[in-house]
Amino acid sequence: MPTAAPTTFNAADHLVGRHLREGDGDRTAVVTPTRSLTYAELDAEVRRVAAGLLALDVRPEERVLMCMVDEVELFTAILATMFVGAVAVPSSTMLTGRELHDIVVDSRARVVVGSADHAGAVRVAVADAPDVRHVVLVDADVDGLPPGVEGVAWQDLLRDGPAEPYATWPDSPALWLYTSGTTGVPKAAMHRHGSILLVARDYAGGVLGITRDDRCLSVAKLFFAYGIGNSLFFPLSVGATALLEPARPSPALFAARAARDGATLLFGTPSFWGPLLVADVPDDAFSSVRQGVSAGEALPARMFEGMRDRFGVEVLDGIGSTEMLHIYVSNRPGRVRTRSSGTPVPGYDVELRDERGAVVDATGQPGELHVRGGSVATGYWCRTETSRAVFLGAWTRTGDTYVRNDDGTLSCLGRLGDMLKAGGIWVTPSEVEERLLEHPDISEAVVVGVLDADELDKPVACVVPVPGREVDPDDVIRWCRQGLASFKRPRAVVVLAELPKTATGKIRRNVLRDLVRGDLALPTP
Repeated sequence: MPTAAPTTFNAADHLVGRHLREGDGDRTAVVTPTRSLTYAELDAEVRRVAAGLLALDVRPEERVLMCMVDEVELFTAILATMFVGAVAVPSSTMLTGRELHDIVVDSRARVVVGSADHAGAVRVAVADAPDVRHVVLVDADVDGLPPGVEGVAWQDLLRDGPAEPYATWPDSPALWLYTSGTTGVPKAAMHRHGSILLVARDYAGGVLGITRDDRCLSVAKLFFAYGIGNSLFFPLSVGATALLEPARPSPALFAARAARDGATLLFGTPSFWGPLLVADVPDDAFSSVRQGVSAGEALPARMFEGMRDRFGVEVLDGIGSTEMLHIYVSNRPGRVRTRSSGTPVPGYDVELRDERGAVVDATGQPGELHVRGGSVATGYWCRTETSRAVFLGAWTRTGDTYVRNDDGTLSCLGRLGDMLKAGGIWVTPSEVEERLLEHPDISEAVVVGVLDADELDKPVACVVPVPGREVDPDDVIRWCRQGLASFKRPRAVVVLAELPKTATGKIRRNVLRDLVRGDLALPTP
């Protein structure tokens, strides 16, 4: 017998157009330092961008890559791309042009959109990218692009022609988010239209109890899975307001934004909470905030207590991933256990498994965290072997080692491998090591994660000089800054006569960690 056709569901229409049909077009949808749009105005803007993409011959399931600051243009570009049935690929603005080029080529995007601050990186990224046909730039010169690539100014992209939501299905591709994950090779986690609805329902609704009166302010930008949930999926799912901030987050800036715009949900990371607690900002700056949220890396107890005691903000720590689209284990309002990630979010199941794959049930016994839930990515784009290693039927390997506490909460012990996080972002040691080895004074290099005073990972470079030369640590850090995204740079450099190795020549990273731990005064972020 023939099967029924899939139910039509377009996430962009659900997040924006639905509110007009329900009579809420006059509610404020998004506020930035330069503009404020109601839902009716946002819907009109999304349709204008969508019409422009269609005029560029963007077709369903093609990728549209963005390298843009968190402003109305990126907000509408993401929504308009999904609106026409194409795949939005918001990419990190922290990458160099060379790093962005790898993602442009891998995604096979035909259209790349960039904002003025990142136009230079976009120009480098699209050079020799065989599939790119159009580059759209916001407030930047569109001349001088490679042969065969047409430059389009953002204002010229906008069209008033008719544009209706494409009849996507819940399982249609909507969004790709690039992550280094556990292999260190940039790869796209592919997400469905239906997953956007699920993370908004399960975490924003089930844990935060978000309502249409909330105003969401996020340190994490829209190109992160964490940030796009905080600033786009969650507020628009209930008709609330997104407070976008394009500038680099700082305590003073976010204290001012929270006070001026009445933020009620504040999303941050430990690398933000730490500096905030020692910053010269008013203690009542966050008086409008009803709930804080933290992710990216484990929240130190002193930061939870400091935010509570100084600002009166309870911060919920949790763990999420690009592969799951957002947080799937979290503490709960009024029931926080410090030094834990909490318990599974509604709609998700977790298991701890040992190295043989057997389920670990005993309290206090470590195991690799596996998670099951509807928002899981459908896989990694063109990474078959990696997908098979991570996505195990209904379950997903996280690569994190956890223990179950006596109250049922879960606490993280660290990564299974050598990946480390700096400022909440995965850093691949091998990528930094490759850059270090390009330095003329360095013959060998290994990067390890060393815990600072708040027990947060910081990348430390252990290097051996070229015979007859000396290594200047400050110069090495500057060298890394010039060739890598800033967050990947080593926070310190240790010069050694030789690296500890096994009998077979492999680097003993555990010995290096022990060697440098305690000998460095690493600054907190």
